[in-house]
Amino acid sequence: MTKADLNGAYALSGPEACLQLYAGWADSYDSDFAAGMDYLLPAHVAAAWMEGGGTGPVLDIGAGTGLLAAALRGLGFDGPIDAVDLSGEMLERARDKGLYRALYQADITQPLDLQPGYGGLVSSGTFTHGHVGPEGLTPLLHVAAPGALFALSVNAAVWDNRGFGPALDAMADAISGLEVREVPIYGEAARTRDPDHAGDRALIVRFRKA
Repeated sequence: MTKADLNGAYALSGPEACLQLYAGWADSYDSDFAAGMDYLLPAHVAAAWMEGGGTGPVLDIGAGTGLLAAALRGLGFDGPIDAVDLSGEMLERARDKGLYRALYQADITQPLDLQPGYGGLVSSGTFTHGHVGPEGLTPLLHVAAPGALFALSVNAAVWDNRGFGPALDAMADAISGLEVREVPIYGEAARTRDPDHAGDRALIVRFRKA
């Protein structure tokens, strides 16, 4: 069992490094990292999607152990949710919670072998340092139904240097109603647990597929 370390996660370089790190994190991710850091981001994404009037079925992108799906269920969403994640170990922890209709292990930066037609696409903590950049957006559009509501978090520190703004601008003909809001990633507990990252912020990006 490996304790979560943000510096290690943010320094990842490629899918193989991600697979190795999350294989070790899976068993302790919820109890050590999410609880210890008062991880707020899944709740922010879930709230943004629900406030936008989202409908299912939902694809949870970079689903990890299922924290975002749990947040959606807590807000009253009772439709089908599918999970996709690079890490099989993280998906196994998600499977144990009984939140998902189906779970898929895949690299979301590549074309996804999923049935198109998702009415909602959500993601918390995947578009960040050492993980996925804006190259992951196009494969997601391909599995979304027309009018599908997206709510995705992007770590604020990578927004400019990974080119998320220009990438979304280039998608102007394919999306509508783009909104961006800034939120804290962690709560008060993080100030003691990891003061270097306690103040980290994310941008919640919400739009619909045209």
